[in-house]
Amino acid sequence: MLEEKDASLRPTKPIALTSYKVDEAFQRRSYAKRYELVYQRLVRDRLYDAACFFTSSAATGKNGKFTEPNEELSIKNFAISLHARSAAFAKMGSEVKVLEKKDSK
Repeated sequence: MLEEKDASLRPTKPIALTSYKVDEAFQRRSYAKRYELVYQRLVRDRLYDAACFFTSSAATGKNGKFTEPNEELSIKNFAISLHARSAAFAKMGSEVKVLEKKDSK
């Protein structure tokens, strides 16, 4: 979650680092767009199973109002992925218990 405010939503100045090459995709992007891009890459490159990114303002966030700038990174998609992963682990656990019982006989 990132707070929606001018500083996080407006484009940034160009990044100039002498020691490291800067990915052009991050140049002149707002912090919100940078977060979105990083999480999207982590999921698409399969480094993360899922990620969730949303923004909310300090004023309306306490009332539950938020924005999901990218459906791929939605709370719903994250919850579905988390549920599927949890179910897979639960199934693995029950299969391990069955194997342990067979081995003990």
